[in-house]
Amino acid sequence: MATIYQAVYRRASSLFCRLHSTYVRKMRYLNELKEDDSLCRQAQTSGAFYLFHNLSPFLQQVGKKYLVPQLSATGALEKSDIESELKGSFTDLWKALFVVDGKDSPLLASAQSLLRWHDSHQYCSKTGQPTQKNIAGSKRVCHASGIIYYPQMSPAVITLVSDGSRCLLARQPSFPQGMYSSLSGFCDLGENVEETVRREVAEEVGLEVESLWYSASQHWPFPSSCLLIACHAMVRAQQAEISMNSLELEEARWFALEEIMEGLKREPGSSKQDDGSFLPWFPPKQAIAHQLICEWVKQQTSQPA
Repeated sequence: MATIYQAVYRRASSLFCRLHSTYVRKMRYLNELKEDDSLCRQAQTSGAFYLFHNLSPFLQQVGKKYLVPQLSATGALEKSDIESELKGSFTDLWKALFVVDGKDSPLLASAQSLLRWHDSHQYCSKTGQPTQKNIAGSKRVCHASGIIYYPQMSPAVITLVSDGSRCLLARQPSFPQGMYSSLSGFCDLGENVEETVRREVAEEVGLEVESLWYSASQHWPFPSSCLLIACHAMVRAQQAEISMNSLELEEARWFALEEIMEGLKREPGSSKQDDGSFLPWFPPKQAIAHQLICEWVKQQTSQPA
């Protein structure tokens, strides 16, 4: 009987600790905010707010740092006064993610994705009637049909291809000058992650993947909110001649370890040379492509000579 009591007590103690942990309390509170309009209204009176205009976040520059001011509900200003009063500017999100620190970048990305989703889902796809968002903005409802719409993300893969001693990076026409990154593409209906990686590598650079492995994932707000599933892929060195798809890429090339390590030291916008060309540089630390590249460098430098 004592053994049974101890087992029950331990399970109860474990449950008590979990329910009162900081993370669990936070997640349950956030879930309540999404569903309880009255609780959300109450929270708004003491909450802090990020400012956006035309999907661009407001940033303040303090010295060499860029900060995201968080205003209270009572700190509202007319749009024309905001930039001069708060000594900042509304900045394109792509540029903002390069300069803000790690705690702000995911919040800005999530906020802009939610704003974009609301802007493009104002009408029910079945009835054509206007939809209404709840106070928290966590869903939209068509009262004519009763359909509830929730924000969604599109799954996409981002893949660092290697032939063992080099890694392959590419440029899309929309990239900033000089920036190279990993290959990426959306998952097709019916595909799993492995199939998407193999297809994208074959389509974009004409190489056949021999093996691949998962690294991590990241929400990314471009082009309209996707879940990036980051992977490494290996191809044969003997069959590593690139056949680039010019409809999707502007350039694709192999990089040696020394080139990658030099490129990681360069800051965005600092790689322009006297002749007008740009030295290669790579996505910032906030981007999962940066993590893939650093993982590859670590793997190369840890190998025995």
